[in-house]
Amino acid sequence: MERRSFLTKAGVGLAASAVAAPAIAQAQPAIQWRMASSFPKGLDTLFGTAEMVARRVSEVTEGRFQIRVFAAGEIVPPLQVLDAVQNGTIECGHTAPYYYVGKDPAFAFGTGLPFGLNARHQNAWMYAGGGMAAMEGLFKEYNCVQFPAGNTGVQMGGWFRKEIRTVADLKGLKFRIAGLAGQVFAKLGAVPTQIPGGEIYQALERGTIDAAEWVGPYDDEKLGLVKVAKYYYYPAFWEGGSMLSALVNAKQWAALPKHYQAAFEAACAEANSYMLARYDARNTDALRRLVGGGALLRGFSRPILEAAEKASFEIYNELSAKSAHWKRIYPGWKKFRDDQYLWFRIAEYAFDSFAYASRPGAAKGAPAKKTK
Repeated sequence: MERRSFLTKAGVGLAASAVAAPAIAQAQPAIQWRMASSFPKGLDTLFGTAEMVARRVSEVTEGRFQIRVFAAGEIVPPLQVLDAVQNGTIECGHTAPYYYVGKDPAFAFGTGLPFGLNARHQNAWMYAGGGMAAMEGLFKEYNCVQFPAGNTGVQMGGWFRKEIRTVADLKGLKFRIAGLAGQVFAKLGAVPTQIPGGEIYQALERGTIDAAEWVGPYDDEKLGLVKVAKYYYYPAFWEGGSMLSALVNAKQWAALPKHYQAAFEAACAEANSYMLARYDARNTDALRRLVGGGALLRGFSRPILEAAEKASFEIYNELSAKSAHWKRIYPGWKKFRDDQYLWFRIAEYAFDSFAYASRPGAAKGAPAKKTK
């Protein structure tokens, strides 16, 4: 009898909850936000990641929480997304925090630093190494709440009109580059400039700049950069794993129902994985097409890499005197970086080095190794 009574009561409870669930969903407020992207619609992975966040938020909240995504320049200039979120012009934005190092160099930690973290390191630092907590104070100062929402993985070093063999070849070079990397190249004699992705082709074509870096083969192909600069350098030692972020106005975030907050945060985490997977899956074929279209692959020389690394850490030491946030964040970030390098050198690097060089795993069409 007790068992039958329990099952009867449980059945009534389940039925009641089934009826109540839609009613609860309907009780949630209808909210509409605007999200400004720093990227044009033509870059379907960068812009598409913001669209994915909006779509997943809508699905999870059964359409009650809607986010309309605007491409770069539609309502906010591409490099002013942080400002618009801070001022409440828009509720949220999707951007690369290192675009705003002019406000505070510590914003670079939110995307990536020269000779810093790769994509896995960056995720580990943000999610499990104290990164989000470390960055919280900086974003709070700008009236924003930040969530990781995308990563490009290691990028290519960019498109150059001429070969760059030595550090001397960088002198006077007008180079489109973002983040603290501009300061590194300036220290080596180049003339850095930061312009939006949608303007790079025209700047190269007109000779306003001599070289430009963007992301990697998939996006670079879409921008048509091989048509105006044929030397394609690698790697982007300044972007080992560039993270993008969703920024939310702090007041709007605090007013958002907890269920909607959870939906937004989960959508950003999903987008963070999605972007990296998409680039990893598509860059190979895009690189083949670019090489077939005339791109000449070149690796940065060791002297250039060594000079850039030296310049980078000199700058990092100098920034502690210029930014309280940098002084606070950098020591912990540096220790985390060094620890990650130690671990990755043991297993990951050993695996990668052998597997990539091994003949059974070599790329199709690669020449076989000669044997005596």
